[in-house]
Amino acid sequence: MAAAAQLGNLQEEATCSICLEYFKDPVMIDCGHNFCRSCITQSWEGRDENFPCPQCREISSGKNLRPNRQLGNMVEMLKQLHLPPVKPPEENLCEKHEEKLRLFCAEDQRMICWVCQESNDHKTHSASPIEEAAKEHKVKLQEWLLVLKKEEVYFLESKLKEEDQYKTMRNKLRTEKNKIESEFEKLQQLLKENEQALNRRLEEMEKKMTLIENANITKLSNQITALKALITEIEKKCEAPAWELLKDVRSTLSRCTNVKIQSPEMVKIYKVMVTLDPDTAHPQLLLSEGGRRVRRTQTAQHLPDTRKRFTHWTCVLGSEGFTSGRHYWEVQLLQEGVGCDVGVAAESVNRKGGFTESPEGGVWALQVRGGQYKALTSPQTPLTPREKPLKLGVYLDYEGGRLSLYNAVSMELLYSFPQAPFTQRLFPYFFVYGAELRLV
Repeated sequence: MAAAAQLGNLQEEATCSICLEYFKDPVMIDCGHNFCRSCITQSWEGRDENFPCPQCREISSGKNLRPNRQLGNMVEMLKQLHLPPVKPPEENLCEKHEEKLRLFCAEDQRMICWVCQESNDHKTHSASPIEEAAKEHKVKLQEWLLVLKKEEVYFLESKLKEEDQYKTMRNKLRTEKNKIESEFEKLQQLLKENEQALNRRLEEMEKKMTLIENANITKLSNQITALKALITEIEKKCEAPAWELLKDVRSTLSRCTNVKIQSPEMVKIYKVMVTLDPDTAHPQLLLSEGGRRVRRTQTAQHLPDTRKRFTHWTCVLGSEGFTSGRHYWEVQLLQEGVGCDVGVAAESVNRKGGFTESPEGGVWALQVRGGQYKALTSPQTPLTPREKPLKLGVYLDYEGGRLSLYNAVSMELLYSFPQAPFTQRLFPYFFVYGAELRLV
């Protein structure tokens, strides 16, 4: 078997990687690879400079073809043994050109051969050897693997917590039911009708609770099952050969991206750099160079009164707006008990007059004033965080229609606005009363 393997290696070394036949008049190019003279000449046809190697893509400055007579003699000896040249596995050949798939097109996210790379479809695209592309995609998949495994743990813990909560509630209901039955037995017939009515109410409550419980547990179980399947698929891909790992890799990465992040720690993977837009800042707001810090001043600056600028309230927006995706940023409160509102605002929010700070008015934000915290709903919702946040985290899920605010240090969820579809471009929003804020 060892001799057969060595012979197979010898046949492969004597085979041209372009025509996949034994070398005919073999020549060596600058990088050291060998090809049939006619094959490499045809590959370079029409080029006056920059001659790429079809195998390793190294560029030669000229058509330096050096005959390889020793290789030619070896090929003749193999031909006398009547052994056919070694063909690559069918699954590793280009379906269109029947050439070996050696390159990976970054734009189209698929494997191509050297003929594809020279064609008009891929000529301007960035391509790299399969092994290099596989390494890069393997790193991406492994990063997602870590995220998804953490999500799996989070869902498992959530399921156990839900089951414990419903078990406790069910026990309480049963205890209450027994108590009521005992009391009504003492009152006998006079209170029998009331007893039956209350029992029916409790039974209805238990049925409703059981329906909700089953729905929630089923949802969590389905999410866990889906995560397990995706994790198993990625683990198999990471262990597979390069060409198999890259098959449908775009679909796999897309499904990873579409996983809905639940655990608070995971929102930080969507962190973005937010800067303040000086063209929107109220004249009493002083922005730092670079747009990462803002404070309110007593004296208004002389600024152009543009369409975008707030002139009624001391507000400023982020430079970049969002119409899709998930985004997370953090705001440092540089003074304890400062007065500010932090969140997002719709592009249509009134810049020249007063407006309602609520989702109905195009603002989703949390208010900090004098050590008190409120969600700017209609009516406002008072909040009681476990500890006073000196750094706020803002998480926007545009497609999910949700804005959530966190204590960015402990990742305690301060408030999550009810889910509702977003229809406009949303901008990071800051209403500064007497505070100094810094984006981190």
